[in-house]
Amino acid sequence: MTGLKKISILFIALIYLALQLAAQKQKPNIILIFADDLGYKDVGFTGSKIFETPNLDVLAKKGMVFNNAYAGAGNCAPSRACLISGKYAPSHGVYGVGSTTGGPKKEMKVIPVPNTNYLASSFITIAEAMQEEGYTTGLFGKWHLSSIKVKGALPTEQGFNVFFDSRKDNPNKKREQLKDPKGIYSLTDSAIAFMQRNQHKPFFTFLSHHAIHSNIEAKPETIERFKKQGLDNKTALYAACIFDLDESIGLLTDWLQKFGLDKNTLLIFTSDNSATQQSTQEPLRGNKGGYYEGGIKEPFLAFWPGKIKEGTVNNTPIINLDLYPTFLSLAGINKTNVDGEYLLPLFLSEASATKRKSIFWHFPGYLNEPVIRGRDSIFRTRPVTAMRKGYWKILLYHEEWLLNGGQKNIDNNNAVEIYNLKEDDGERKNLANLNKKKRNELLKEVFAWMKTTGAKWPTLISEENKLNDRDGGDNDN
Repeated sequence: MTGLKKISILFIALIYLALQLAAQKQKPNIILIFADDLGYKDVGFTGSKIFETPNLDVLAKKGMVFNNAYAGAGNCAPSRACLISGKYAPSHGVYGVGSTTGGPKKEMKVIPVPNTNYLASSFITIAEAMQEEGYTTGLFGKWHLSSIKVKGALPTEQGFNVFFDSRKDNPNKKREQLKDPKGIYSLTDSAIAFMQRNQHKPFFTFLSHHAIHSNIEAKPETIERFKKQGLDNKTALYAACIFDLDESIGLLTDWLQKFGLDKNTLLIFTSDNSATQQSTQEPLRGNKGGYYEGGIKEPFLAFWPGKIKEGTVNNTPIINLDLYPTFLSLAGINKTNVDGEYLLPLFLSEASATKRKSIFWHFPGYLNEPVIRGRDSIFRTRPVTAMRKGYWKILLYHEEWLLNGGQKNIDNNNAVEIYNLKEDDGERKNLANLNKKKRNELLKEVFAWMKTTGAKWPTLISEENKLNDRDGGDNDN
């Protein structure tokens, strides 16, 4: 071997060593995998006996599972707005998809607060904040916060260096191309390619799936797998879509391990909101669009080898807008003007709970199609504000409060429901009139929060300003 060749080999080795050392010192990578309409009871690691998620179950065993994780809202766009902005719904005004008048307008007793169909550019998004801290950012899949009429609302205008969505033209149209159901595999492949290109610098990858949102798709061989287990066609298709989604996650985690990036990467898996009526969430009450547990409680796991202790379970109530300050804290920022809470001390088992006492939801509108064991036979939900504090849950329904006497008639107007989730996670027994002291204590905090955040109430319908008698809303809610 010539001296020159020896020098070249040594030089290459030094470069490789330098890259390895740089990788060890760089800020941690972050991957957020977001399912669409996946319920708390739809995965193996939360106890499903029907749906199989072997790859997620492995991550759950090797990471931390949160048993009380929540979406920022009961349906797609507002939940994503909460996540991306780190703010509760009253701040950004995204309450629904298309409008807040989903359903027969003749049945609406108040005029809902108008909806905003995009995330305003005035918000510093989580992606923009990560960019400022030296992260390369990529979104792969569903955005759902744009309006072509509004400048600055596209993902690439909201902090993402790269945006790819194989289903962006018509994501819910059923297709014949079944090798890539719901774009699961093309989105995963694109996210992997992005991370491979940027593996020597910190990256934030938001893998935002369209699965399992209607119309449901799955590979034919996967559907057949579940039919052989005796499932009917509808359930087999649902199970197969979840299985395909899980398989794609396995491809991603295998890649992380192969390239040695897993130990410097925090991976979060959760869903934007709960399942539609295609999947009962019992013993939880309700489904997507409602504000009972079955509509907003989500599967959630955090995986970070060597950092997060294997096989840990945390029962602290958390909400998806907590991810904003958590990710920023990993980037080196410990002070943000958002509504979320830092979760890193929980991930690292340095704390047993957050400092926060309560989490909130505000939906001053209507959503069509009643849910399983819901409150209403017409709507998924009517205007409502909700809060969880410890194991207590309160729901304040706006129609009854505004029209039926409010505080003066609270014992009779059915405006307030409270539940003890420790004893009744199915929200079957309303304790509002059985524990009036707790009801009034919780209600006082709800009103204080509404005042602080500027949460708007619906308005009363006057004779000269009645809603038109026609259906409204968007089926993508």
